[in-house]
Amino acid sequence: MDELYFQLGWQHIINWDAYDHILFVIALSAIYLLRDWRKVLVLVTAFTVGHSITLALSVLHIIRIPGPLVEFLIPVTICVTAISNILRRDEEPQKLQLNYFYALFFGLIHGLGFSNYLKSLLGSQANIVQPLLGFNLGLEFGQILIVMSILLISTGIVKIGHIKRRDWNMFLSSATFGIAFLMVIQGVRALFF
Repeated sequence: MDELYFQLGWQHIINWDAYDHILFVIALSAIYLLRDWRKVLVLVTAFTVGHSITLALSVLHIIRIPGPLVEFLIPVTICVTAISNILRRDEEPQKLQLNYFYALFFGLIHGLGFSNYLKSLLGSQANIVQPLLGFNLGLEFGQILIVMSILLISTGIVKIGHIKRRDWNMFLSSATFGIAFLMVIQGVRALFF
């Protein structure tokens, strides 16, 4: 594994410039507490698998999707995930299936967002396997850092602050939706105007 690309991967995901990806990870993990860490680890890994596939396909120039379309679709994935959280009836997440689908499928879209950054780093490098692996593992590590922070904050607010889990989910998911919705509007403008 290439340590430089590992470092670039985790630094990229925790960088405020990647706040759209951070928002998706927040939306994905908003319904969980620290005791649910295993479920969230599966979700984050599904997200990594999804974005690894399209990241590789894009870097290898097998698929090409216009940047403005990708920049529009990424906040749409955040909005859909946040709305799903808001519409949940269960206070505690029982099933993983729908969130797992979101993580995997929406990871495919987010991988396209990472691809331009990685392409610029790789330049004309012939062997991309090690850099791609290092970058993806770095992204996974960075996502785990973000998720653990969210789970710690959520657990503290729910358990120590005595806030109902459902109320915290509504607040966090609604805030995430609001920010992402503004990004969707900007994406529409970029696509059509």
